[in-house]
Amino acid sequence: AADLRGPQWCRIITPAERDAVVAASGPDPLRGDTDPGVGYERLRRSGKSIAALLMDQRIAAGIGNIFRAEVLFRHRLDPTIPGRELSRKSWDILWEDLVGLMETAVDRGRIDTVVDDHSPEVQGRPPRVDAHGGEVYVYRRTGQPCLVCGTEIRTTMLEGRTMYWCPRCQRRKTAAP
Repeated sequence: AADLRGPQWCRIITPAERDAVVAASGPDPLRGDTDPGVGYERLRRSGKSIAALLMDQRIAAGIGNIFRAEVLFRHRLDPTIPGRELSRKSWDILWEDLVGLMETAVDRGRIDTVVDDHSPEVQGRPPRVDAHGGEVYVYRRTGQPCLVCGTEIRTTMLEGRTMYWCPRCQRRKTAAP
């Protein structure tokens, strides 16, 4: 199996080729001049899972596995929900959170996604020790208790990447009768 966590190949391209790649890319949460609506228009037509779509550079540029898992958890979204089921309002809220999380990560030099109420100090637990650093809810916490509900964090492979989630907090909501 291929390791998709880093570059798979590299080649020198012309400025015109670069422009074509950028034009095909989705909005970048770290750029204030991008329109998240472009990503939503692509996402809302897809039956693929929201977890898969967040890793698609045509939907949103630069969202990696950590931000994907964490933002879905923070909004209690089932990672298997098809993109076409996500409302524009939910996308805008998700996008705003991604912008904040990614900007904070750049400023701090590490990824912290846990709100103060779930910090090690408040919960009386030791801080996370991981090469990726930072306090997170689900990423690389397989088998550990959820910081919110205590349910065991699970993983599954999704399009060649490990997806982390809490089966209780991120349970799919059913419509009221």
